[in-house]
Amino acid sequence: MQCHVYKCRRKPDTYLYMPAADDPDDLPQELLKLTGGLERVLELELNRDTRLAQANAGDVLAAIRAQGFYLQMPGELPGMFR
Repeated sequence: MQCHVYKCRRKPDTYLYMPAADDPDDLPQELLKLTGGLERVLELELNRDTRLAQANAGDVLAAIRAQGFYLQMPGELPGMFR
């Protein structure tokens, strides 16, 4: 899945992953208010084997499929360390 990663302006070290084809303006208004605005910082091909620094790629993909996005909060560890 082609994915965009956005930095949340209001919450340091918080990132939002979503499909590249989707528009962040279509996210729930409550989520957009929480983020304080989004700044795209990365585009990547995301699959189960993708190595991510602070998240498990399988968890990210599952969340994106279920709700359309994945919100990575500060202090989260990859799934294998939970």
